[in-house]
Amino acid sequence: MREAAFVKQNKDKWSTFESALANKTNLDPNVLSDLYIEVTDHLSYAKTFYPKSNTEFYLNSLASQAHQKIYKTKRESKSRIITFWKTEFPLMFKNHHRELLIAFLVFLFFSFVGAYSAANEGDFVRSILGDAYVNMTLENIEKGDPMAVYKQMGEFNMFLGITINNIRVALMAFVYGITLGVGTLMVMLQNGIMLGSFQYFFYEKGLLWESVRTIWIHGTIEISVIIIAGCAGLVLANGMLFPGTFTRLESFKRGVKNGLKIMVSTIPFFVVAGFLEGFVTRHTEMPDWLAILIILGSLALIIFYYVIYPYQINKRHRLHEAKLH
Repeated sequence: MREAAFVKQNKDKWSTFESALANKTNLDPNVLSDLYIEVTDHLSYAKTFYPKSNTEFYLNSLASQAHQKIYKTKRESKSRIITFWKTEFPLMFKNHHRELLIAFLVFLFFSFVGAYSAANEGDFVRSILGDAYVNMTLENIEKGDPMAVYKQMGEFNMFLGITINNIRVALMAFVYGITLGVGTLMVMLQNGIMLGSFQYFFYEKGLLWESVRTIWIHGTIEISVIIIAGCAGLVLANGMLFPGTFTRLESFKRGVKNGLKIMVSTIPFFVVAGFLEGFVTRHTEMPDWLAILIILGSLALIIFYYVIYPYQINKRHRLHEAKLH
């Protein structure tokens, strides 16, 4: 292509990019990076076919300005973490409420399966929870302290061990999305059956309320976030199965990226769940009203941040875009 034709074909893009660089408002680093890549491609072409030309000098100057602005923007973005939690993640997560619903329904269904199986098969609970745990719990019940298992380990060691284990389970739920979601759903199945059989075991012993008021102090957040991790795995799987208008590779990358964002969002909640299990759940003598307050407060926090707030932030975002147009 002749230089004049090359300039005529791309000058509008360069002009738009130059205007964006001159704009004193902060640009999204990702948008600016995309524009920068296109200009650098043109610069490489100009260096090859029009060496030492005015076109090369112009594009080189433009690329240099872009490079400086990209890294300047990144350095100045000191509130990046706050922006992620406050805006970026909720905006993205609203698009994945369907996967969240699927993970929740699968988990809920198999919780009922676990309870039903425990009610109809004598050895089912032992096959799921293990003889050692069941025998220990039966001994604790005989001693009059059915929830003593939460008091046997030191507070900090229990907090650390539980948090690490919960994050491990969540990572499995996410990574197994690579199996087209089958592995993720299996994690939901296993944990759902375990929960259902666990709760039925205490119901059968006449200790359902005692178990609920104790276990769900930490379990409300713990179980909720495992389901959210299952959602992340399904997002990854959907990126592979349903590329839409993207190439399959690009759709897969987007699925991984969004799934990882969901996983990052769960980390503080797992820490809170581990803290509650290590330091709070052991106090079985606490009054019912306090246990209920912690449980309902935990549930409200999860529902607000992962369900209600994404709707609110998306609605505000759409209204803002409508005003701009």
